[in-house]
Amino acid sequence: MIVCIAEKPSVARDIARIIGATTQRQGYMEGNGYQVTWTYGHLCELKMPDDYTPMWKAWSLGSLPIIPQRFGIKLIEQDSIKKQFAVIQQLMQAADGIVNCGDAGQEGELIQRWVMQKAGATCPVKRLWISSMTDEAIREGFAQLKDQSEYQPLYLAGLSRAIGDWLLGINATRLYTVKYGQNRQILSIGRVQTPTLAMIVNRQKEIDNFKPEPYWVLATIYRDTQFTATSGKFTSKEEGEQAFQTIADKPFTVTDVQKKNGTEAPKQLYDLTSLQVDLNRKYGYSAEMSLNLIQSLYEKKFTTYPRVDTQYLSDDIYPKCPQTMNGLFQTVFAGQRPYADLIKPLGGKPLKKSKRVFDTSKVTDHHAIIPTGVPPHNLSDAEQRVFDMVARRFIAVFYPDCKFATTTVLGKVEDVEFKVTGKTILDPGWRVVMPNTNTNQKEADTNPDGTKQDEEKQLPLFVKGESGPHQPTLTEKMTTPPKHYTEASLLRAMETAGKFVEDEELRTAMKENGIGRPSSRAGIIETLFKRHYIRREKKNLVATPTGIELIDIIHEDLLKSPELTGIWEKRLRDIERNGGSPEEFINGLKEQVTQIVHQVLSDNSNRHVAAAPPEEKKKRGKNNK
Repeated sequence: MIVCIAEKPSVARDIARIIGATTQRQGYMEGNGYQVTWTYGHLCELKMPDDYTPMWKAWSLGSLPIIPQRFGIKLIEQDSIKKQFAVIQQLMQAADGIVNCGDAGQEGELIQRWVMQKAGATCPVKRLWISSMTDEAIREGFAQLKDQSEYQPLYLAGLSRAIGDWLLGINATRLYTVKYGQNRQILSIGRVQTPTLAMIVNRQKEIDNFKPEPYWVLATIYRDTQFTATSGKFTSKEEGEQAFQTIADKPFTVTDVQKKNGTEAPKQLYDLTSLQVDLNRKYGYSAEMSLNLIQSLYEKKFTTYPRVDTQYLSDDIYPKCPQTMNGLFQTVFAGQRPYADLIKPLGGKPLKKSKRVFDTSKVTDHHAIIPTGVPPHNLSDAEQRVFDMVARRFIAVFYPDCKFATTTVLGKVEDVEFKVTGKTILDPGWRVVMPNTNTNQKEADTNPDGTKQDEEKQLPLFVKGESGPHQPTLTEKMTTPPKHYTEASLLRAMETAGKFVEDEELRTAMKENGIGRPSSRAGIIETLFKRHYIRREKKNLVATPTGIELIDIIHEDLLKSPELTGIWEKRLRDIERNGGSPEEFINGLKEQVTQIVHQVLSDNSNRHVAAAPPEEKKKRGKNNK
């Protein structure tokens, strides 16, 4: 008998239906030579300190650092889990073979490997690896099962991550709680959580300490068009007034008219982070809500695997795209076919194949998030919004580039130079599919007067050498503080280890050193809310006094540096790709944890965190990421 183990009962039912295991049993389904069972996500976890020795149960500085000689796993203490595990163990110990049908990612690999280890499975194991839950994908997956050994680096990366989070979370949380929390309140510290909080706190301090300063902007109206002085802003009113007097009552002369045509390629397909960013910006959805929505669409078979960090498709997906497009053509929402008119212009000819879309070298475990081609139905309003964004991105990449013309007009009054820029869409191309999109991939640059450069506006026809009267203005403005993080901008900052990167290609290159995995970032942000280290003010993320105090008391860069955390993340990716050593990563973390403990123990100051987190009675010892 072959035992298939999935991550959820709903996934197990889909798999069982396809492979013919149609007889319902207690905790599994059976038939056609298969038994299909399931976990409920994690059934096992790393042992806690007191599972190794009773001496590690009490929180004390003398017991630190806590570093087990060998890490072990245990069943999560929950009756429903124990009951289901007993079924799994019985099936696996009698199995002729096992098919790991866990979620096709690092965490899914870890979940099922731990269950198989705990169950004492000794038979051969195959791996089902699919990017969507459609019937066709499941059939193809079972026809192409691979040996579990091919996914050993993925498992080792997941194991290294779990052990690394345990080492730092357990030791640093106990260390800071006892040393600076007087053992009366838990100070939760984690490998990803704390650098993320540090970014929010540092931004908060910049805002709180910001002192606005006045500046003056010189502009003039010529032929109902506002031109802005290219010299920028004046820091003193006298300097601005002097320039104003220089140009008053003098004619404005157009010195140059430059016209330049340009093109803009369609936006790349969605990975998880870019989807979460857009959903937060457009609808205010939290990162966690967006993840839950796209996960639901995946489980309903309407979109592909969501927990991805690539915006590319492998070349073998290209032949399937017409079928996907046909499914979108047939999609009906509220009696309307929203994509039919967008897809018609693409019909009757091969779909465009671009390297910005199809590049097998940029795809590892999974490709970008796209529709499966199964027409969606019975969606909530929120699910429909998410699907619509994914569908339009997919359609748009097969459209031609957007063509636009940029007109820059330079003018002069005496020695003061002025400039205005306008942009006109000549051929919208892909923007027909996504009409509410900025022309530039980057945010438009801001003029000194606060307007956007290169904004889409039609300028009058100017001719070089023309001249005439104008109305100058000198406007006083105030410098503004940095903006608070929103979930959208925080996700981007986590993706690039705290560095502001708007360029899409450069940002892609920096994902190697991002903080956390795409699938874990939403959970990290929610943890900061639950710990009451941050709070929401509309869309803004604001650090609480407790969050600020916690970061202030941490002097060790190893705990709060986004760059250092990004380096750890890069090492985990290397392990996943079979190019890094799990032993070196874990040993390095053991050394770093030991170093942090010694640094904190040698602190003779009387520093402590005064503000008590609301969750101070929460069970101690919980693993913190």
